Amino acid sequence: MSLIDNFLSSRNKNPLGEMKFTDHIDDLRKHIIRSVIAVLIFSIIAFINIERIFQEVIFAPSKPDFIANRVMCDLAKKFHIENLCMEGVPMDFQNTQLSGQFMLSFSSSFMIGFILAFPFVFWQFWLFIKPALKPSEVKQARGIVFWSSLLFFLGVLFAYYVIAPFTISFFAMYTLSPQFKNIITITSYYDNMSDIVLGMGVVFELPIVVYFLSRIGIITPKLMRDKRRYAILILLFLATIITPPDMLSCWFVFIPLYLLYEISIILSARVAKQRVRKQLSQ
Repeated sequence: MSLIDNFLSSRNKNPLGEMKFTDHIDDLRKHIIRSVIAVLIFSIIAFINIERIFQEVIFAPSKPDFIANRVMCDLAKKFHIENLCMEGVPMDFQNTQLSGQFMLSFSSSFMIGFILAFPFVFWQFWLFIKPALKPSEVKQARGIVFWSSLLFFLGVLFAYYVIAPFTISFFAMYTLSPQFKNIITITSYYDNMSDIVLGMGVVFELPIVVYFLSRIGIITPKLMRDKRRYAILILLFLATIITPPDMLSCWFVFIPLYLLYEISIILSARVAKQRVRKQLSQ
């Protein structure tokens, strides 16, 4: 039986979820429509203020007075770590397409709208799958919307205040020859920013993903402990891809990711203990 069949059958077993297949589709459509409306509302608000958002938020990590740049420079002076200081690089962005700035305002507004609406979107997703769970499972997953949203926003903030300044500073100053000048397009800058911010927001959801995979028995704490060395290599590789080729910035990303992995092991172990208790009580 496929995962979809298992999901639908489990919803049918739940007295609150006795639906036909078409009812499942209608229910899913309602949650999707509500999520889209929420994203659109926040996107419209962002679009109305998009010029200010670009100046004060999106362009901020490239400025010398950005709070993260100032804090890192203070730490660099205190601990005598020169590479830690990111003073920001003055950049004049280029637009190479006639409708480039107009279309960019739409895509950036949508991204901001999705980030701000994420708790509501995840809540709608949770409402859809909740009928497939038993009352005991729903009780154990209490607060999942809060924790998932918190982890997502922590990932976004970590990327914005730590990874983005390092990335921008490194690539803006990197040159193969003094004859070359970095002429940065606004599209290139925005694409890198959005990939970093949204990517880390998703990566920080690792404990939530592990929790659900542990619930259905795909992942066990023993498996995660046994494969820890491989996980470390993967996380190091991921940190190297996300950050510039600089060891300091790489460690800044790797350490939080590794901590998330260890937290995921604890969550998986907790799920395993609950499963054992349940089996003994039957």
